[in-house]
Amino acid sequence: MSDNKTESGAGGPTPAAVILPWEKPPHLVERGPSDGRGATRAAEARLAEAVGLAASIGVAIVHTGIHPLRTRRPSTLLGEGQVEAAGAAMAEHGVKVAVVDAALTPVQQRNLERAWGCKVIDRTGLILEIFGERARTREGSLQVELAHLSYQRTRLVRSWTHLERQRGGFGFLGGPGESQIEIDRRLIDERIVKLKKELEQVRRTRGLHRKARTKVPYPVVALVGYTNAGKSTLFNALTGAGVYAQDQLFATLDPTMRAIRLPSNRTVILSDTVGFISELPTQLVEAFRATLEEVAAADIILHVRDVAHPDSAAQRADVLNVLAEMAEGPNAALDEGWEARMVEVLNKTDLMDEPPPPAPGTIPVSALTGEGLDDLRRLLDESLAASLVIEQFSISPEDGASLAWLYEHGEVLERLDADEAISLSVRLSPADLARFAQRGAE
Repeated sequence: MSDNKTESGAGGPTPAAVILPWEKPPHLVERGPSDGRGATRAAEARLAEAVGLAASIGVAIVHTGIHPLRTRRPSTLLGEGQVEAAGAAMAEHGVKVAVVDAALTPVQQRNLERAWGCKVIDRTGLILEIFGERARTREGSLQVELAHLSYQRTRLVRSWTHLERQRGGFGFLGGPGESQIEIDRRLIDERIVKLKKELEQVRRTRGLHRKARTKVPYPVVALVGYTNAGKSTLFNALTGAGVYAQDQLFATLDPTMRAIRLPSNRTVILSDTVGFISELPTQLVEAFRATLEEVAAADIILHVRDVAHPDSAAQRADVLNVLAEMAEGPNAALDEGWEARMVEVLNKTDLMDEPPPPAPGTIPVSALTGEGLDDLRRLLDESLAASLVIEQFSISPEDGASLAWLYEHGEVLERLDADEAISLSVRLSPADLARFAQRGAE
């Protein structure tokens, strides 16, 4: 067991404890002979992540504990002795909220609250709280509310006395009427149906926006990675945008897109996405839908890794497994060749004594100091150029609009000016070549 003690003054943050019931996890499902997707994480690193999650909702962490699990007790998850020991430590520190970094059943949650004399929330409830605070877009807010309601519905257990009360019938039917639990569940179900309809409308609107973007077919580069890997900091460094970026988990939730210029003068759309996390609550899988759709449409996927983190390999495994699941099944969101479009960006090299060794498909950077960003821009240019074509054009000197269009949408490799025509050698995408030909036909 580990212990951390801090003071919380009157009127300050709520004193909280973080408890990690620890089972050494089995290796993740292997998807290749040596792809590194079976990495596991250490208990201390998992506890540190849970502390970061809890701290992000504004509580003061005054106690932490790791409790190895031999067997899972249906009533409290933890063993009887572990419950008593944790309760004594929390009473000593004046804990008001206990975060259990595991999925608790409603009965386990209620029994632990009784034993410890404080509010208990599990990993799912904690992440829902964070998502509720951070969602900004309409879809993000709707998804979080839907996830909250789905979670709350499972907490409606009959052992809560106020839910056992009966309401009388009405009219000529009489009878015992509905119990409070039935009313609450019906109200939640009605709200869930309404939210799903609103979400479908939002998705249709986003689909129209994506279709409109295809008419101006700039390549899309999507940033993915474990939460707190530095995606938003990298996004800001490459685009000059002011996207919220802090050293905390889930600093940004909603996908953000900006246009950037590469050294070749090529325009690309950079998309920042929500961070992944291990054991994402099932209620929140749908909340990732918007950001995952942007990844599916990306020409290049930048997997941003916190290479200085002690659990970097396990975090990499979590991200790769989620993406691999997106490429499975008849309704796969990702095509089978998604791995060929991925580049691993080894971020936070400024926190390392020695830079990571060079490896194919990786590039070390520090989004904070800017080191390696020029190399990353050149790599994006080279990757995109591999799919481009080189075409020769002869443009009349009076046709300034066509000249400007080619400079705007392509990379002019060579130009020869003459009285009768301007000869250009231009590298551009097949889609832009077709668009230029369409301009001439109009």
